[in-house]
Amino acid sequence: MRAAVVTAFDKPVELQEVPIPEPGPSQVLVRIEASGLCHTDIHAAHGDWPVKPALPFTPGHEGVGVIEEVGSAVTGRAVGERVAIPWLGYACGTCEYCVSGRETLCESQLNSGYAINGGHAEYAVAHAAYVVPVPDGVASAEAAPLTCAGVTTYKAVKVSGLRPSERAAIFGIGGLGHLAQQYAQIFGGETIAVDVTDEKLRLARELGASHTVNAAVSDPVAEIEALGGADVAIVLAASPRVLEQAHASVRRGGRLVLVSLPKDNTMSLPVFQTVLGGISVIGSIVGTRADLAEVFELHAAGRTKVVYETRKLEEINQSFDDVLAGTVPARLVFQL
Repeated sequence: MRAAVVTAFDKPVELQEVPIPEPGPSQVLVRIEASGLCHTDIHAAHGDWPVKPALPFTPGHEGVGVIEEVGSAVTGRAVGERVAIPWLGYACGTCEYCVSGRETLCESQLNSGYAINGGHAEYAVAHAAYVVPVPDGVASAEAAPLTCAGVTTYKAVKVSGLRPSERAAIFGIGGLGHLAQQYAQIFGGETIAVDVTDEKLRLARELGASHTVNAAVSDPVAEIEALGGADVAIVLAASPRVLEQAHASVRRGGRLVLVSLPKDNTMSLPVFQTVLGGISVIGSIVGTRADLAEVFELHAAGRTKVVYETRKLEEINQSFDDVLAGTVPARLVFQL
């Protein structure tokens, strides 16, 4: 099979012919139809984070395809079923986090496209208990971005505690942000879209944003304060300055939700304003299997729109460059 393989953190990804993997007793073999490109794939391929993947490996944690083989111990999944392979590739199932519905905090977890070879290949093996069925009404190319970008932002809106009529500022309208905005609106929020390009702000308006702010030409903090401040600010841009602007835009009693991961791992947090203003700072990682099932149900019901562009797997390195340059309208999906 063809697979995108990272052989070194300072070299381009290689497209290689490798053996089709065999599923273990508790695994399934999935023939990949579509695999979304996430910024995390680029961080993984470049070795940007403190805990780096073991080389060589295949990235990709938005893989969607059809089960072609099941392991001897698998129950509940079947050949011919279409499933998604998310970031949470495996969790222990017995720790306090797993049994309390917080499986994405499991300290024994294995992540697809990082610790386990991922979906940027024609086939992938996955733990059967951690793949999520895709409804018939959801196309594979749309299900792929929902598998990470969708469930990550859905979870962020959930943990924000956003209530109907509250204002939600979304910082970064891209592959994640255009979905975060839609989930905030589904929850009944009035949305403020913040970005630095007119094209993405135009997309935000098309998707129903009540207000848009171009942070390249005006001060987003002043613009949001003029609206009365944000009850919730969700940060999807990986810049310490944006994190700090988002904090400053939150009104008293508001919630700042951190999703993006700046490479330098720092932000300046004003303690007086945080304490005296009763501001909550919340870290939000990807959603659970149950969250992803809800994301798929919402999309199947026509409640969300995924903006994406398809690419060939051979274009993976150019796709990395395009994402880093910020020239991609929303999400890229490799079709296999």
